[in-house]
Amino acid sequence: MTTDPRDLVKKKPGLALWLPLALFGAFFVLVIWGLVRPADREVASAFIGKPLPEFNLPPATEARPGLATATFRAGKPRLLNVFASWCVPCAVESPQLAALAAQGIEIDGVAIRDRKEDLDRFLATNGNPFKRIGKDDLSQVQLAIGSSGVPETFVVDGKGVIRYQHIGDIRPEDVPLILGKLAEAAQ
Repeated sequence: MTTDPRDLVKKKPGLALWLPLALFGAFFVLVIWGLVRPADREVASAFIGKPLPEFNLPPATEARPGLATATFRAGKPRLLNVFASWCVPCAVESPQLAALAAQGIEIDGVAIRDRKEDLDRFLATNGNPFKRIGKDDLSQVQLAIGSSGVPETFVVDGKGVIRYQHIGDIRPEDVPLILGKLAEAAQ
C-alpha cells in the first residue's frame, strides 16, 4: 500500500501554513530588534596602546614646519589630526579644532594627498589650528597609524603612544570626550 504525498498535505495543512508564518515572524522580530537596540558606533582600533610608527614628514605648507614622531615624545599629550583640503567633513570640524587650540591643546596635522596651494587655501578659509603639518602624499603614515579615511583624530600621550582614535569629524558634542581623553593621556 503506497501513500500519495497529496494525502499527507491534506492531513497536515497546519504545518504548510504555520512554517512560513513562523519564519516571517522570526525575521520581523530580528529586524525590529536591530532597529531598536542602540548601535555601538565606536570602532575599536588595533593601534590604541601602541606607539606611533617612526616617520619624518616634510612640511605640507610654508606656514608650518613638518612633522616627525619625535614631536610626540616631548612629554605632553597632543592631538594628531589626519585631514585633507578636499575633505568636506574636515572643513566642518575646523571650528572644533580651533576651539581646542584656543584652550591650549597642541594639534598637529597630517595632510593626505594634498597640493600646497589647495592646502593654503583651505587653511586660509577654515583657520589653521595646527602647530605642525606633515605632507603624506602616499598615505604611508595614515595607513601606518590605522587611519582609513579623513578626518580622523588621535590622542597621543607624551611618550608617543596612541591613546584614542576619533573616526570622522569632531562635532561640538565630541569636544568634552576629546578633552577627557587628553586628560587621561596626561596621567
